[in-house]
Amino acid sequence: MGDSKAFLTIHRQEAGYRSIHERITDYGEVEQTLNTRERKLQASRCMDCGVPFCHWSCPLGNKQPEWQDALYKGKWKEAYKILGSTCDFPEFTGRICPAPCEKSCVLKLSCDEPVTIRENEAAIVEAAFREGYIAPVNPKRNGKKVAVIGAGPAGLVVANQLNRKGYHVTVFDKAEAPGGLLRYGIPNFKLHKTIIDRRMRLLAEEGIRFEMNTEVSLTPALSKGEEERGCSLHFINTAAGFSSLSEREGRGEAVTFDAICLCTGAETPRDLPIPGRHLKGIYFALDMLAQQNRIIDGMTFSKDKLVNAKGKKVLVIGGGDTGSDCIGTSVRHGATSVTQIEIMPQPPVGHNPATPWPQWPVVLKTTSSHEEGCTRRWSLASNQFIGKNGKVTGVEVEEVEWIPATGDGRMTMKPTGKKEVIEADMVLLAMGFLKPEVPGYPESVFTAGDLILGPSLVVKAMATGRDAACRIDRYLSSK
Repeated sequence: MGDSKAFLTIHRQEAGYRSIHERITDYGEVEQTLNTRERKLQASRCMDCGVPFCHWSCPLGNKQPEWQDALYKGKWKEAYKILGSTCDFPEFTGRICPAPCEKSCVLKLSCDEPVTIRENEAAIVEAAFREGYIAPVNPKRNGKKVAVIGAGPAGLVVANQLNRKGYHVTVFDKAEAPGGLLRYGIPNFKLHKTIIDRRMRLLAEEGIRFEMNTEVSLTPALSKGEEERGCSLHFINTAAGFSSLSEREGRGEAVTFDAICLCTGAETPRDLPIPGRHLKGIYFALDMLAQQNRIIDGMTFSKDKLVNAKGKKVLVIGGGDTGSDCIGTSVRHGATSVTQIEIMPQPPVGHNPATPWPQWPVVLKTTSSHEEGCTRRWSLASNQFIGKNGKVTGVEVEEVEWIPATGDGRMTMKPTGKKEVIEADMVLLAMGFLKPEVPGYPESVFTAGDLILGPSLVVKAMATGRDAACRIDRYLSSK
């Protein structure tokens, strides 16, 4: 611990965001950075607690006190080495993680000024790329092949970990490029896609093979002999136009692997099946977010397929991060107005006595997108969509009351009868995703990410990826 009293004299300093009037005109990252001196001062605030709650609360088990100390002392390479030992892609988590570590920081619990752990993490990995500390690694191969289905955070971690252990890894994904929701769900103004591309080039240089535009279905082994040879994949469709297993075999491409890891995520959005759902102008959040990221990447869409908020009154149903992303995107499109409604009551600011540590603090969160222009309302249930000539014109909402739980029960919702219509000619449903049902698979098939967690955090998906890679390695080593 370099400075044992820094936390007493140095206050938390966040890098902050670019000017609102500037950032809403583009899709560049809104978050700024501190200079090297200020960043080292922020790292000095870490108290190297005897029991580091930050480490305990991190799904990846990051060793924050160790790399904070190295950063404070200017040992950037050492800091990255420590950080990289537990986190495969700090450039992702350093930008989009909600930082459960900071919610458990002793300085958060004692004076509400936690160490800027997430920002420091991003600074370390960016310095590592800039200074050349990160270079391709080419491990000795062991001859065994593993297929990873799904190129999201969990799948990429599985691929990276197994590749480093010497396996031949092929990643399959139905999208045009790897990244999953990192690429197609999170706006560029939070995570620019050049950051993903930089890491994907590195993974490819290290020997990971990416098969994009490829949908596959799993064919479990039917007999013990087949199971020993591994599981087969049916290629449903690919960019090359193949439609069956035999056609891929005709090309001489491997279709049998020693192990397979399914990392296909939670892809089914939660719907709102109320009267009027058929009206035009009602979209799932990812209809807009994924399309906008593709447009930035150079794709074009016909007018009838375009999901654009320009000149429209937008209503976002759902108060989470995805809803926030819809707000920021709608503002950049040029929406006339943006309103966000949430069925739950408005949480308190700063501290919530109902969710004390170590629970996740349910408090009011104001994002950069909220700051850019949005009306926020709580305790509103949606009763029906209202339309004219087949197009949505508004949503009838009703104020609800939440009755506190008794005993071990849950809060109950009570309609109040206070109804109104919120005008909207575009409605975005941002109410999360459904947890997939996972069938039984043979022992050579593994799972990771939101497929098993349900909709969750990127950092948690990455943690399950590391766990799956360890289990696959143990399984194949035993063979």
